[in-house]
Amino acid sequence: MPVRPALKEYRTWSLDSRRWLAYQPRAGDIVVATYPKCGTTWMQRIVNLLIFQSADPQPVSKLSPWYDMRIAATTDEINEVLAAQTHRRAVKTHLPFDGLPIFKDTRYIHVARDGRDACLSYHNHCLGLRPEIIDRFSKAGLDDPSIAKPFPAIPPDPAEFFHLWLTQSHLPGQTTGYLNLPYFDFHHTYWAERENPSLLLVHYADLKHDLSSEMRRVASFLQIAVDEKTWPALVNAATFETMKKQGRDLMPNVMALFDNGADRFFNKAETGRWRDVFHAEDIALYESNAAKQEPVFANWLAGGRHIAGDPRQAA
Repeated sequence: MPVRPALKEYRTWSLDSRRWLAYQPRAGDIVVATYPKCGTTWMQRIVNLLIFQSADPQPVSKLSPWYDMRIAATTDEINEVLAAQTHRRAVKTHLPFDGLPIFKDTRYIHVARDGRDACLSYHNHCLGLRPEIIDRFSKAGLDDPSIAKPFPAIPPDPAEFFHLWLTQSHLPGQTTGYLNLPYFDFHHTYWAERENPSLLLVHYADLKHDLSSEMRRVASFLQIAVDEKTWPALVNAATFETMKKQGRDLMPNVMALFDNGADRFFNKAETGRWRDVFHAEDIALYESNAAKQEPVFANWLAGGRHIAGDPRQAA
């Protein structure tokens, strides 16, 4: 039984929090929890590198499946895969923290990213979805009475997509996020629990700023000791350049999901590209929404620990 059951239910075209009712935890499990395009696969790869302590490329989604993904494997199928794993296990989620059951002896790692970067990357991600995948998302939405709509259209212009992401939602009871969950609300569910010893907050900008140090934070949190002779190879394997080069091995399933496969999935991993893409009035709207948040939370969300300081020490 969880020490705290999920407090809210979340359902979109791609995810369904009710699937976690079937989850069968094992002591030491690791949950990588992110908003889409905030470093999910990056952290999955880091966790796998630490677990296996080998730089050899291994299929990320098979080692740490997306548990709440509603159009892929069933929970029975995922449970069968996880039950067969003899190593320390990891799973992925795109749920807010209050949508997850919290289990004893499970560790949760949340990765955040500036919303403008995440939205730009998510636009590229959605625009590359194959038509048959969009059809499956649409069927999931139409079959779900809480949604009852097909998957929303993806405008080819990223600036238009950003405006919609800021101002519209197709999901009941929400006003932003367009085809996803509201960005600031999502991250705040983790920020509010930042002193929980079972939760580690990591930021995309910190991973880019000092990958080795952030990986050491993750290793310490997971209580995984790594031989110093092995460490440089693990860090190199977690760089964007290496992951993109090994994309077909790390994410073999993306060939069936996206046009251009791994090249589409591992896009650019840059920060700040939105400045030359989004309209000034929409950037101002995003910044006004950020200004409504707690200042220390907004600063961390924009730039991570090396700008805002340690989230555990925030007032």
